[in-house]
Amino acid sequence: MTESILFNAIVFLAGAVICVPLAKKVGLSSVLGYLFAGVLIGPYLLGFVGEEGQDILHFAEFGVVMMLFLIGLEIEPKNFWNMRKTILGMGGAQVIGTMLLSFLMFDLMGFDWKVSLTISMAVALSSTAITLQTLKEKGLFETTYGASSFSILLFQDIIVIFMLGALPLLSNIDESALGAEVEADHASLLDNLPLGLQTLAIILSVVSIVVAGRYLFVPMLRKVANTRVRELLTASALLIVLGISLLMELVGLSPALGAFLGGVVLATSEFKHELESTLEPFKDLLLGLFFMAVGASIDFMVIKENPLGVGGVLMAVIALKAVVLFLVGALFRLKLDQRLLLTVGLAQIGEFAFVLLSFAFQLNILSATQMDTMLVVTALTMVMTPILGILNERLVLPRVGTKESEKRPIDHIAKQHKVILVGFGHFGSTVGRFLRSHGIEATILDFDSNRVDLLRKMGFEVYYGDATRIDLLESAGIAEAKILISALDDPNSTLKLMKMVKKRYPHLELMVRVKNRYEAFELFDMGIENVYRETLDTSVRLASDVLSKMGFRKYTLYRQAQNFIKLDEQSMRRLAKERPKDEKEYIFRVREEIAQQERVMEEDWQRGIYQNDNHWDSEQMRLADEATKKKT
Repeated sequence: MTESILFNAIVFLAGAVICVPLAKKVGLSSVLGYLFAGVLIGPYLLGFVGEEGQDILHFAEFGVVMMLFLIGLEIEPKNFWNMRKTILGMGGAQVIGTMLLSFLMFDLMGFDWKVSLTISMAVALSSTAITLQTLKEKGLFETTYGASSFSILLFQDIIVIFMLGALPLLSNIDESALGAEVEADHASLLDNLPLGLQTLAIILSVVSIVVAGRYLFVPMLRKVANTRVRELLTASALLIVLGISLLMELVGLSPALGAFLGGVVLATSEFKHELESTLEPFKDLLLGLFFMAVGASIDFMVIKENPLGVGGVLMAVIALKAVVLFLVGALFRLKLDQRLLLTVGLAQIGEFAFVLLSFAFQLNILSATQMDTMLVVTALTMVMTPILGILNERLVLPRVGTKESEKRPIDHIAKQHKVILVGFGHFGSTVGRFLRSHGIEATILDFDSNRVDLLRKMGFEVYYGDATRIDLLESAGIAEAKILISALDDPNSTLKLMKMVKKRYPHLELMVRVKNRYEAFELFDMGIENVYRETLDTSVRLASDVLSKMGFRKYTLYRQAQNFIKLDEQSMRRLAKERPKDEKEYIFRVREEIAQQERVMEEDWQRGIYQNDNHWDSEQMRLADEATKKKT
């Protein structure tokens, strides 16, 4: 048994290490890499994983539970409550619409109405794991598409509880005759209670999570933190997630939904970021295992026996879900690009369908052939989603974006300026406002169509479009421009933009926002000199304010702050030119640079070059200011 566990662990890890980097290298998502790895090691290709793949799949679903817990940590209770209309509206419309159309489709195909209804329930669900992982990888959580996807997925996680509760009503056998296996797999502590008491127990379970979050979890984490034993905090975080999941299972609710609620409860605690950093590695590893298990669970014998039937159902399901999602997006007034992302992103069948279909088979609603076919279709839709996403991103969105831009006032982009500003979020808008206050207008480009509309209402002339497309930059007047400012949040998009512009327009002055030294190093390697770390000036300014409150003079601090920034940037450029090859040498060099920087600052201070600063807040100016205030 031990050898089997070790062998399976080696196989899964090796599959991930080989396939995921290859997928990323050719521009595919890590999800697709994991899925292909699962297919490769599965029973129908290399055969390293056999029938136990289904058992691994159930274990790996805990990755979805952890994902929802971490997402809950990102959402404050007030914001979650504000989302209720979107969750019920978009989620409800998607589930009802998909169930209705899929029921009619399978009914027309000649299935029994109970079978059609059961399959339509499974088809209505989308994959939380694949969608949210893709949103994270592409940095789309903050977009309209990201918020809409999350709302729909959350509603699905809630409604699946009622679907599992309704399945026994469709059973073709008496309740007393249900097998022990069914009862063991799906029994809850509330099964024998009246419906009213079951509802009360579920409400009390949810309330207990909320109360425990404030009066049990946080005090426990404080005591654990006081021990300063890091692994105990990891154990505590896992205990919280496992405990909430078990409680939800005992009352017949979704463990993932319970974990999400637990995360929301702890979102305002001081341990929010510590829990995120502690659980993130476990979540990513288990999600990778989940995707591989899905790939390994694809039964190619079912496909071989009926390729046309499986292929037909696969295409029909994806098309049907896509139509419903597109209409839901239109109903809730999403822009065309966001609607297309939503349509492709949620067109697969989700992981909870595995549970639903297996339960339906045990209840004798589905035959073995029907269950096997739908399990294969479910897995294949998951494999197809990242592929369709890439096709949508590379072939459809660029053309749609251009057409949409032509419909919008983007035609006025002919009003070109000598400065082009790419990205108009919090960072970019501050840059743009400061430039405009000095009479310098910039041609502003942003890829979030909803943000573009909002900013235009505020009086900004912002144009919708993907700045990594050369045709858009040319229409913005890049050939005649003097300066291009990149204020993009995504480092990959920044690098792509800089490589393209540096090659085609070497005359252009490039000024780039980065988040840290490592991103700056990559740009220095490309020969870009004007690199701005977004946190440097802010952090130095905060430290200056602290020293001011400690009694230091403001003008002195201003001079010191500017000197510190200059020395820090010089240090960063030296490290970029002679970058150490290994981490140990890099740490040694960084320590040397920090010591040198502090030594120079201290020497300047000891030489007294700031002692005679009499600007801004000299003693004479302070006395004069106080006298003026007394007179008034």
